[in-house]
Amino acid sequence: MIGKNENICLIGTSHIAQQSVLEVKTAIASLKPKIVALEMDSKRFASLMSKKRKITLRDIKYLGVRGFIFNIIGAAIERRLGRLVKTAPGSEIKVAVESAKQVDAKLALIDQDISITLKRLTSSLTWKEKFRFIKELVLAVFKRSQKISFDLRRVPDQKVIQKLTNELKKKYPSVYRTLITERDDHMAKALNKISTDYPQEKIVAIVGAGHIEGILRKLD
Repeated sequence: MIGKNENICLIGTSHIAQQSVLEVKTAIASLKPKIVALEMDSKRFASLMSKKRKITLRDIKYLGVRGFIFNIIGAAIERRLGRLVKTAPGSEIKVAVESAKQVDAKLALIDQDISITLKRLTSSLTWKEKFRFIKELVLAVFKRSQKISFDLRRVPDQKVIQKLTNELKKKYPSVYRTLITERDDHMAKALNKISTDYPQEKIVAIVGAGHIEGILRKLD
């Protein structure tokens, strides 16, 4: 998918989809970009690429207690889904890094600092959203099974993504604003700067499929 800037190719991924791993590897090998931009900040990137890493008090201080808890819950859910499809979360990022090396491309981390995102998330949540989250968490625990309406091994199509993001926006407007809209802004600005600095070079950007529409809209 090519952005409004003609030298930017956006690839929408799912962090646990086998399809994403193949698409990322194929795109970088065929396009041979000068820069591979990742939906990562330096902290998350270092954690993902580290083979052995323990949780420290520094992590809690960096993210804040509530942000740290949100991060742990989110990571646990992602790992559980990843086990279902036998694809470790973040596999497409690791493949992107390896593929970038093979074509001698530079890496660019374009996502907002996770500590900023999580602190804004925990501070912006309304009481209504907190109660709704707790209620849905409790119901999920007691439900024997929950049917997933799409194949986790593949990236959902844009209609499914739009439906899920609209539901998130309706139920949790603060979460939607912090995790989607604000990060779309941040990543679009970062890509615009890279495109300006390297106007003649091909740029491949690997981002979550839920960010594609917002980033495309904001790219100038």
